[in-house]
Amino acid sequence: MASFRYEPAILERFPAIVGGVIHAAGVTNGPTSSALADEFTATQAAVRAQIGATPLSEIPALAAWRRIFRAFGVDPTQYRSAAEGLLRRLTKQGEVPSIGTLVDLANLVSIRYALPVAVFDRRTISGTTVVRFARGDERWADLGSSMTERPAPGEVIFADEADVVVARRWCWRQSAASAVRDDTSDILVTVEGHHEGAADEVNRALDDLERLLRAHAAPRTIRRALLTVAEPVFEWSSGAPPRRTARSVLLRRRQRRDPGYRW
Repeated sequence: MASFRYEPAILERFPAIVGGVIHAAGVTNGPTSSALADEFTATQAAVRAQIGATPLSEIPALAAWRRIFRAFGVDPTQYRSAAEGLLRRLTKQGEVPSIGTLVDLANLVSIRYALPVAVFDRRTISGTTVVRFARGDERWADLGSSMTERPAPGEVIFADEADVVVARRWCWRQSAASAVRDDTSDILVTVEGHHEGAADEVNRALDDLERLLRAHAAPRTIRRALLTVAEPVFEWSSGAPPRRTARSVLLRRRQRRDPGYRW
C-alpha cells in the first residue's frame, strides 16, 4: 500500500487543514484538448471578472495561506502559495498559459477555487508521502535545476520515505523529479485549504478534478479522499499499472477527443 498523510505535529499546529487527495493510475498526459482549453479560457475570464479590483490578500483562501506561511516562518510576499502565484499572474498578465493536459486541469481548478493544486508524478516517489516539518537534512531539487538543496528546519514539506522532498514551503513549489511529463501515467493530486468553509470548497474542487481527469486524462483507476485532523491518512494499492504500449496511448488520446470511439 502507498499513502499520503499529515504528520501529527502538523495537525496539532494547523488543526483547520482540509486536504483533498486523488490517486489516479493509467492516466494519459499530452497536449490540451480543445474542450479543456475552452473551459480553461472561460474559467480565466470568469475569475478575472470575479476578482476585479479586490486585492488577492483579501480573498479568504489566500489570506489563510498567508497566515499559515507566517506561522512556520516564511514571508508569504516573498514565497507565495501556488494558488496566489497563479492568480497574481492571471490578474497582472491577463492569462495563465497552457502547458498540457494535467497541468492545465490542475491550474483551472486552482484559480477557480483560489486553492493550491499540485499534480505529482509518482514514478520517483518512495512509498508514503508525508506532510511534515523539515529537519533540514532532506534532499530537494528545484524545477529547472540539477543541484541538491536542503529545506530549512521547521519548514513544512512534502517528503517521501527516502527523505526526498516532493514540495517545499507546503504549497510553494514542487520538486523537479515530481513534475509531470508527457509519459506520466501514475499521479497524486492534492488540493488544500485552511479557511472557514474550506471543507466544502476542497470537496467541490475534488469533484471538478475528478471530472476533468476522467474526461481528459482517461485514468484506468481513480480514488479520492478528503482529509482532516480526524481522518489524516489516505491509502491506496501501489500495484504497478500495466505496461502502456504506443497503441494504448493513441487509443486513450483518441478517446479524450471522442469518448464513444473504440479501436
